[in-house]
Amino acid sequence: MTPEALALFLHEHPAAVATQRRRVSAINAVHTDHGYPAPGRTETVRRRLDAARATRLGRLAQLLMERAVELPHVGWPSGLFGRRDALLLVLASTGMSFADIARLRRRSVVIRDDVLVITTADGQRFRVPSDLETGDNSAVVIYERWCQVQAFLDLHPGTHLLRHHLIDPTDIIADPLDAEQARQPLLCPIDRWGHLPHAQPMTPQSISTLVRAHLSGRAPTRKALLVPPKDNTDVWVEPEIDLDSGYYERGIAARRRDHESLDELTDLFDDIEARTEALLEDLMGVLERG
Repeated sequence: MTPEALALFLHEHPAAVATQRRRVSAINAVHTDHGYPAPGRTETVRRRLDAARATRLGRLAQLLMERAVELPHVGWPSGLFGRRDALLLVLASTGMSFADIARLRRRSVVIRDDVLVITTADGQRFRVPSDLETGDNSAVVIYERWCQVQAFLDLHPGTHLLRHHLIDPTDIIADPLDAEQARQPLLCPIDRWGHLPHAQPMTPQSISTLVRAHLSGRAPTRKALLVPPKDNTDVWVEPEIDLDSGYYERGIAARRRDHESLDELTDLFDDIEARTEALLEDLMGVLERG
């Protein structure tokens, strides 16, 4: 039995909380005895059994979504951090544990009928539906923005082009994920230069720290940096110089004086060379006699 089926069973067969808990315990025992994960330990079922928990997490989810929508999605590097952190807050709003979020892969999230569907490593399934009043689904938009970053890096590894893309974003038509891309972590750490190691997932501790920071309003502020246009290349232009009428005459006269001086140096160098050879012969004679 899947967690969704168990939650539906509890919904369609209402009873006292104690009775429902006994039902869930019995179903969990059967599953664990046969080597399957207990469906009653999932967040979906826990909310069915604990109305206060469901209400509390519902308020938290709304606050997390509000924070996610407020984060920037353009600019460098603010747009990069904003897109990742926004998706992180969306995932946290589902109630899944930070450890489950850290284990998510790029293949773990899909969009079905404008509903964001997330499947954890142990098979739990979480859904983020559209807003009942507006019909919009901010979670889908946030997820697609992060997918655009990953798709861009699939085509153009490195941060040089990515920063220009986030200054003036354009839609990228991405191919379906190959096997290697599908296994890559959905969320990865970002260093201060905007580098994203595809194979390195975020840790549960870092996810927890970021979520708490955004909820408390103490998240790191990353200002957007100005990036020069890609086609802005500096071309050096030689300045124009106005020469007076006597410029060339003075140059010729200076070269004539230098030539006469060099003629005198030639005789001096010849005399030095002759003295050097004489000293060398005397030295060799001393060494031979010794």
